[in-house]
Amino acid sequence: MNTEQQNRPSVQPSNEQRIKPTRGLIALNLALLGGLGLVTFAPGAVAQLGGPVTRVRGEYSIVGGASIGGVSSVVYVLDTTNRELIALNWNDSTKSLDGVGYRDLSVDATSDPDR
Repeated sequence: MNTEQQNRPSVQPSNEQRIKPTRGLIALNLALLGGLGLVTFAPGAVAQLGGPVTRVRGEYSIVGGASIGGVSSVVYVLDTTNRELIALNWNDSTKSLDGVGYRDLSVDATSDPDR
């Protein structure tokens, strides 16, 4: 050992100093456990969708194509599970997709073709 380490007194934390951080960690863990319990046992938010209506997770197919009478191209998104089709085109000014059209294929399948 060099002379600096020999001349320096060793500093040992007292029992009181060791207990204070432990109490703080225990209090923090209890608070986190209480928060987890509140989130776990809280009732579900049903009112956001207007009631207990559930929508099945969709399976999607995407096809690019042209629109009738339009200048820009269109992306058609088909949801085979929920039987819906939407058409989207790219808006260059807002850098986003805009909805062009929507079809409920279930309604189309049950409608009268001679109308």
